[in-house]
Amino acid sequence: MTMNPTQPMPPTPPYTLYTFAMSHYSEKIRWTLDASGIAYREVCLTPVFHLLPALTMGKRGQTTLPVLKTPHGSIQDSPRILQWLREHHGPMALMPAAHLPEIEDVAKRFDAIGKDVARYLYAHSFGSGDEHIKRLWTDHAAPAQAAFIRRAYPLIQWAFRRKLNITAAGAARAHQRIGQAVDWLDTRLADGRTYLVGGQLSTADLTAASLLAPLACPSEHPVYGDPTFRQTMAGAAAPWQVRPSMAWVRQMYARHRGAMHGGVALSPKAA
Repeated sequence: MTMNPTQPMPPTPPYTLYTFAMSHYSEKIRWTLDASGIAYREVCLTPVFHLLPALTMGKRGQTTLPVLKTPHGSIQDSPRILQWLREHHGPMALMPAAHLPEIEDVAKRFDAIGKDVARYLYAHSFGSGDEHIKRLWTDHAAPAQAAFIRRAYPLIQWAFRRKLNITAAGAARAHQRIGQAVDWLDTRLADGRTYLVGGQLSTADLTAASLLAPLACPSEHPVYGDPTFRQTMAGAAAPWQVRPSMAWVRQMYARHRGAMHGGVALSPKAA
């Protein structure tokens, strides 16, 4: 489609969300922005090459994503981003004041297992799923970045193992903590409720569903729903696939996520 040069260019969204495409924490914020109708563009960064931008924008000595860049500054870390959104876009339907303490308690419970989910899945896919991981890590990379990731992959994998404590013992502890969270969610859903707090969709639901999505593999997610991802992670995710919690995650995606629409995924080069 060719744009008529006499037509004004569409306005640039005021916010830019810096993410990893496969990050469940990034998905939590992406989904919150989409569901709240808040305009933004998304820039998917490449592992390793994200380090300097994250340090520079976050100004907190951390290299984590997501980072939300706004006209008022940049906010790093998903709970801090949610707090900022509530303060600057409130009242928000996803964070009703009457239920906010309980919503935040549920969100903290699932935020706490985010690293465990990553640790557990990498522990089961490093080695057998290396080619798929390389593809995921380079999907939004510039050509030179992709070439570097592939050449340096053994060293990067070693660094990931150290940073995430990806050992047999670490994976076993992650399995236990994920199981505890899934048990809690199964119990919460046992009364037939659809939403975790207050009878309506909230960031409690979005957090729980996003953080468990790499295990539930909902078809609406372009990474977790990809057949190759599902096949690569099938063995690791098998212990929980028939649990009510995983069915609930897929239901939340089918009912409320649909096609991801709010962000425009760009490589750093295109940005």
